[in-house]
Amino acid sequence: MGILQNQLANVVEWEEFDDNLIFWKWTNREIKKGSRLIIRPGQDAIFLSQGKVEGVFQDDGDYDIESQIIPFLSTLKGFKFGFNSGMRAEVLFINTKEFMIKWGTKGPIMLQAPGLPGGMPVRANGTANVKVSDYMTLIDKVAGVKQSYSIEDVKGRIITVLDQLLMKWIAKEGKDMFNLQASSFDISKGIQEDLDMEISKDGISVTGFSINNFNYPEEIQKKITQAAAQSMVGDVGKYTQMTMVDAMADGKMQGGSSTMGSMAEMMMGASLASQMMGGMGMGMGMGQPMQQGYPQQGYGQPMQQGYPQQGYGQPQGYPQQGAPQGYGQAPQGAPQGYPQQGAPQGYGQAPQGAPAGAPQGMAPQGAPDAGAAPAGGEAAAPKFCTECGTPTGGAKFCPNCGTKLI
Repeated sequence: MGILQNQLANVVEWEEFDDNLIFWKWTNREIKKGSRLIIRPGQDAIFLSQGKVEGVFQDDGDYDIESQIIPFLSTLKGFKFGFNSGMRAEVLFINTKEFMIKWGTKGPIMLQAPGLPGGMPVRANGTANVKVSDYMTLIDKVAGVKQSYSIEDVKGRIITVLDQLLMKWIAKEGKDMFNLQASSFDISKGIQEDLDMEISKDGISVTGFSINNFNYPEEIQKKITQAAAQSMVGDVGKYTQMTMVDAMADGKMQGGSSTMGSMAEMMMGASLASQMMGGMGMGMGMGQPMQQGYPQQGYGQPMQQGYPQQGYGQPQGYPQQGAPQGYGQAPQGAPQGYPQQGAPQGYGQAPQGAPAGAPQGMAPQGAPDAGAAPAGGEAAAPKFCTECGTPTGGAKFCPNCGTKLI
């Protein structure tokens, strides 16, 4: 059966063409009289005899070997076919297209980086473009011992030297170890030159090389992202403030209850705003006025109709919540009608006529100091009635309850 096949083998062509093959060899067959050579677009055909090149045919078409091929061979151009004898030769078919190879580092490359004694692990990936450039070198180095050669074989050759080339050119052109992508063009250009010198030893040229991505470990990538965000703000303190404000906006800093959490957020937000606006004194509850002479709410100033706010300190001598010891006792020599020992009726309650919601337990603004002696030897009329708390306006008798005040 094998003898019959050899007698009928009169068509020389790339059988079962594979676009991923760089070359394929038609071999171990005898070319009979009347045989034809078929060269398809994107292919070149090389006749070989005893390992030597007899001729290279680069135009696609269908050729009669006896009349159109043999006359152009070197040592076989005078070959004559016999009745039963043929010409023994090999035909190497070359794929002339440019191949694109997708590459990636086999493992992380350890690059020297400041602050990382053991180096920084980096991976990279990209593409490379190759094509056959030297037929004689390809035959001498590869085709002489191989029946076919695929693009995967070339990829293997590239990967074996790529890690060293990456480290070399990153060290030369990588201006920022944490932003290598910015230098990827210069790094790629250097690698292409070195890689072409290495692969050209097999008769193949590297016509293009590019780096698509540099991949850092997840922890380092997060730090890079944070550094980029910080550089946009330009100040570590402001970046921290922005992070806290974002957390509050996302509801991640709620207090133990919704009300207390909201109050804490408002206070923290006001404090952050004060710092970010250049320390203009807008902090809440810090006891500092916003501008000189402009009092803040609750510093002994009335909120409504002369009533101080709950929870803020009163001026010196102002009676505190609950009658102090000795409050209401008449000083020595005080006139008749001066309040006696014991808190006056209604003390600790909002005065009559006070607006709804007025705080309890607070003495009205302008109450006299406990035990204070009247000026000029005469008792001065209190500003508020000691019985009902109604403002007196300097009168000797309370306009509300009629109590004698002096």
